[in-house]
Amino acid sequence: MAEGGTNKMSFHLEEKKGDLFSCPSTFSLAHCISEDVRMGKGIAVLFKKKFGGVEEIKKQGVKPGGVAVLDRSGRYIYYLVTKVKYSDKPTYDSLRASLEAMKDHCLKHQVRHLAMPRIGCGLDLLKWEEVSLILVETFHDTDISITVYSL
Repeated sequence: MAEGGTNKMSFHLEEKKGDLFSCPSTFSLAHCISEDVRMGKGIAVLFKKKFGGVEEIKKQGVKPGGVAVLDRSGRYIYYLVTKVKYSDKPTYDSLRASLEAMKDHCLKHQVRHLAMPRIGCGLDLLKWEEVSLILVETFHDTDISITVYSL
């Protein structure tokens, strides 16, 4: 594209205080899990209660760096698989690869709005400064809006 061209994407990253699950029901949701799909701590417990699908996720057989997806009435719930076991810690590379996989799914299925917690930054101990940069690097060339909720 020539400099000054009008092919401008409208990617937007917004941070909000509040409950992730209070976002509009038209938003798809994302969070990080391990390949063993334990979801026994943190926000993962709430995802498991709200959307179920543990066996459905396991059947997808997603490895670290991939994304498992549940379709809940046309609303996608993304499970970024960033580590093998729940007790492991993800790397920025595995998170980046999972985000790329999610981005591909979003583009294929016309997802325009994503809501997520500060992924990888709770129990997984990644630094938000790094993670937010990876989000911007991954999605800057899309027209997807991402709202990040923190309590």
